[in-house]
Amino acid sequence: MNNLNTKEQITNGEKLGRISEVQKNSFKIKFQGQDIPAKLKGVFYEESADKLPVVGDYVSFTYNPNGDSMIQSVQDRKSFLQRPDQAKTGVMQYMVANVDYVFIVTSLNEDYSYNRIARYVSVVLQGGATPVVILTKSDLCNNVGRYIREVETISEDVRVHAISAIYDIGMNELEEYLQPGKTICLMGSSGAGKSTLLNAITGEEIMKTSAIRESDDTGRHTTTHRQLIELPNGVSIIDTPGMRELGMAMVEDGIDSTFSDIIELESRCKFSNCRHDTEPGCAVKAAIESGELSLERFQLYQNLGQENTRNYAKKKEISKWAKAYKKSKSTGRVHADF
Repeated sequence: MNNLNTKEQITNGEKLGRISEVQKNSFKIKFQGQDIPAKLKGVFYEESADKLPVVGDYVSFTYNPNGDSMIQSVQDRKSFLQRPDQAKTGVMQYMVANVDYVFIVTSLNEDYSYNRIARYVSVVLQGGATPVVILTKSDLCNNVGRYIREVETISEDVRVHAISAIYDIGMNELEEYLQPGKTICLMGSSGAGKSTLLNAITGEEIMKTSAIRESDDTGRHTTTHRQLIELPNGVSIIDTPGMRELGMAMVEDGIDSTFSDIIELESRCKFSNCRHDTEPGCAVKAAIESGELSLERFQLYQNLGQENTRNYAKKKEISKWAKAYKKSKSTGRVHADF
């Protein structure tokens, strides 16, 4: 699967390519260095949303040199990132697939947020990729080391690098990820420096950027949709629009991985159903009192877990409603509540 983006694949008359762009019901497939326009085969419209192709997916398709090619199937995914749709309660937004590393790009100015980085890390771990926090604009920060140490406390699975793409500071540290056959996804807030970083990695201005606004310390860029870019050395990079908000839903495993230190403490509590409140023999409370665990980190763990539970419950209710509606529609009996 990893070599699909480096050579043509043909099976039973169908070709295998990779989704490089999605615009509503239109797709582009990266194949032999070109982006081929494509549509979905009709059977896809009976599938759940998580089965539809996203950027990074490998797909089999029937090639049409005179128009849209036809996507026949989606290949098995090795990683799959998703988040709650901020505009639609209880609905998930499926972002990218088959990425090895996610560069969580955060600038060392007012954009920096420990809470938001922890959210990204949880989503990335849940999706099966490796989180790499890239602290940009290090040339504008007087205490880079403090931020690196702070981010490293988020999870034992996170990697951290402080860079300045403009002044080529720390860029050599990223070479270990830029290996042929690997896919890197860039995520972060608007103006965090994703486009500048992408231009520095590729050595050309793929994404237009402009100077930082003095009013809010953010840059301006033109990333409006997810896009897969293949580099000459065989590395694939997926750029994504800025995300100021990142909700939690269906990321229980990711949260547990991010806060594995707290999970381990909970296993040492005297009672298996300990709420870490007034119960005796609570290992979590003891760790907070001794300074081993900060109260802020424990509260963040609790807040993300509670948000995840709420959003998951909403999604289950929406899914139940959708299935009932679909069934009633197929039988011709649509209830008035729908």
